[in-house]
Amino acid sequence: MITRLLYLARHGEQEDAATESPEAGLSERGRRQASLLGERLRGRPFAAVHHGPLRRAAETAELVTASLPGVPVYASELAGDHLPHDTDSTDLPPAYAKFLGQFSAAERVDGPRVTAAAVRRFTGPVDSAEGAGRTEGPGGAEPVRELVVTHSFLIGWLVRHALDAPERRWLGLNPHNAGLTVIRYGPAGPPNLITFNDVAHLPPELRGTGLPPDYQV
Repeated sequence: MITRLLYLARHGEQEDAATESPEAGLSERGRRQASLLGERLRGRPFAAVHHGPLRRAAETAELVTASLPGVPVYASELAGDHLPHDTDSTDLPPAYAKFLGQFSAAERVDGPRVTAAAVRRFTGPVDSAEGAGRTEGPGGAEPVRELVVTHSFLIGWLVRHALDAPERRWLGLNPHNAGLTVIRYGPAGPPNLITFNDVAHLPPELRGTGLPPDYQV
């Protein structure tokens, strides 16, 4: 088994962010965020970049991969914007209960199904056969690096999953637009959360977008 380094990035700020329209692309600020994220990742030997099908994720991936020439890029429903878990709203704060109440019965079934498939695809160490041909270093084969450009729900769920936290704890994990999260899946031991919501590549005026007002620090 070969170590996987899973890089997760939320899409850049979208146009008309208040409405969350599926058709909306990136704002000018979102395009700058995505380009700077690409610069941050330049030179990393990625095996692949995956992005969700919505326009804001696809545009983010396009701008990021301008700095990653030669890396294959895949659009995948697994990286889409889905309700990751049909979380029981009992005993949750009213704001969370109201938020969960907006999802339909179909979304409560389909979202967790797709998210479970995403967990199977993107997490855990890589089988040695899949990683055949990896460069050998002093510590063995180089890690397999994959970047997933996605949405806050999947990032929150994968962080919760890596930490083996209660299922409801995906709620409240709000990534910045173009924030970077990295999870290490080694052959032995539990996953390691290397970084969450890292925005060192963004200047102060491009940070904090996509967060609730009281999350600003």
